[in-house]
Amino acid sequence: MSGWLTALSVLAILVLTAGTALFVAAEFSLTALERSTVDANARTGDRRDKFVQQAHRTLSFQLSGAQIGISITTLATGYLAEPVVARLLRPLLDATGLPDNVAGGVALALALLIATSLSMVYGELVPKNLAVARPVPTARASAGPQILFSTLFTPVIKATNGTANWILRRMGIEPAEELRSARSAQELVSLVRTSARSGALDPVTATLVDRSLRFGERSAEELMTPRSKIESLQADQTVADLVAAATETGFSRFPIVEGDLDETVGIVHVKQVFEVPPAQRAHTRLSTLAQPVAVVPSTLDGDAVMTQVRANGMQTALVVDEYGGTAGMVTVEDMIEEIVGDVRDEHDDETPDVVQAGRGWHVSGLLRIDEVATATGFRAPEGDYETIGGLVLDELGHIPENGECVELHAFDPDGGYEDPVRWLATVVAMDGRRIDQLELTEIGRHGGEPTERSSH
Repeated sequence: MSGWLTALSVLAILVLTAGTALFVAAEFSLTALERSTVDANARTGDRRDKFVQQAHRTLSFQLSGAQIGISITTLATGYLAEPVVARLLRPLLDATGLPDNVAGGVALALALLIATSLSMVYGELVPKNLAVARPVPTARASAGPQILFSTLFTPVIKATNGTANWILRRMGIEPAEELRSARSAQELVSLVRTSARSGALDPVTATLVDRSLRFGERSAEELMTPRSKIESLQADQTVADLVAAATETGFSRFPIVEGDLDETVGIVHVKQVFEVPPAQRAHTRLSTLAQPVAVVPSTLDGDAVMTQVRANGMQTALVVDEYGGTAGMVTVEDMIEEIVGDVRDEHDDETPDVVQAGRGWHVSGLLRIDEVATATGFRAPEGDYETIGGLVLDELGHIPENGECVELHAFDPDGGYEDPVRWLATVVAMDGRRIDQLELTEIGRHGGEPTERSSH
């Protein structure tokens, strides 16, 4: 092979490798870009940003074109590079004294290794890493040539892309031309937590955003005030009784019932007292003031519950279980607290739901399992209960008395321990048949030292 021919072959190899790099850069940069970023750049940028937008909006077609371009340039590079590199290596191998048949085989093997390595590193890995690290400038540089190539090879791309799409549809999957830019609530929660760990979001903001994103996953049963804590008034009681109940409890809304909460007539608000002249308050029955109340199933999601509550003039809804009985009541305050945390006024119980005490925590028995996990680190295993009090009742199997203890096993999400972390739950106070207050203490693992406690 003449020197000029060898030089032209080497030049062709370099050009083909650059072509592979171009297609790889276009493929990875286009898939790394968000649609919102592309559209924003197209509105304020130059022609190259318009090319990026055009390519991004026909992403499936452009990716197919990039794959065809990569295949063509890679095959052509291999076809040219292997014999050229083998001929360049042959004199060096002959100088070692190897037999001709052995030297020829070694030269081809080395040529294949060198050509493939160079093509992989410079044609694929370098542009791929560049596109991932700097997707916008890489896309601006590669989108124009990518669109030109795809236009020229449209028939081939349509044939191959159509075949691939036909196979996907036979599998029950509808192909998408663009990457979806929207993120699910779970993905956003993950982004918020990652940002908080890296310091990009302060803990207070991260907690608020996390609670807001998770609000829609909550059910009415998780948001409500349980039936056992609802203060109701009878339909035949008077406005004077309403004033007395509001003064004693600090509540502003009361269900009006005929017997019990399953027979709720409506809701009254303490501000309705001012609609009745003082002289008539001792004789005006609450049934005449009761306003209709929304009723929602216990399984309704948080967003739908908020819609129902906001549409109701009393900003309250009763929650019913699957049997039609009243399970609880949800108010605007309940939903606000789900997002911003505990909100207390001068009428609320001053005792917080979670208080750290020595090596353990005092927690309300009505605290949800996920709230306990956030506050104390105790992650309960799956079960038919919603609250920490329900878990303790499930473990004990009977209504406990003050001072009773039960050992709880924390859920091990990674399954990395033969024995899960053990916690001790002690009943501190009962409210009738309901566990009012518990003390939770981490006691370690079976046969091991107590685990180190993480700060919260």
